[in-house]
Amino acid sequence: MIAPHHDRIRARIDGERAVLGRSVLDSGLDGLLAGLKPGMRWRPPVLEVDYAEDRDMQLDGRGLRLVPSYFCWHRPVAFADPALEPTLLYPLHRDGSPEPEPPNAASLGALLGRTRAAALRTARLGATTSELARALGVSPATATHHTSVLREAGLISSSRYANTVLHTVTPTGAALLRPRPPR
Repeated sequence: MIAPHHDRIRARIDGERAVLGRSVLDSGLDGLLAGLKPGMRWRPPVLEVDYAEDRDMQLDGRGLRLVPSYFCWHRPVAFADPALEPTLLYPLHRDGSPEPEPPNAASLGALLGRTRAAALRTARLGATTSELARALGVSPATATHHTSVLREAGLISSSRYANTVLHTVTPTGAALLRPRPPR
């Protein structure tokens, strides 16, 4: 049942990871935890989570594993077994941006060109529109046009991050970047 939707689910999770990674790089752990919304509030040293029941999870020096979940819709969930690594599964941030669509012949035809291929390679590790523009040597408006075509072709996913948009490669885009095996 999940297989037909796997690429779309993977793209959303990869996009979330890129946003979280960018948050840690830009703002540290405090910035990451403060950005876990809705349903979570960072009040150092406590992460408050809207949960079905009132309970405390004591880390006792252990880390907390954060797992973005495509299937967790309303509120975060923690493992009930205290012997397991402390883990919090939480819903993906749903900002209203459209899910990447599978590529069609028209969108793949529009994809052709060196600049877009370079944009796709640059987005492999996650890049904002401004970073793409600098890397490609084009204006931000031109970079936006290229990311729109790549997104419509299902090759990248775009997520809001602070006052920017972060672009990451989807599994379909990654497959295009993979070297072809010799014949």
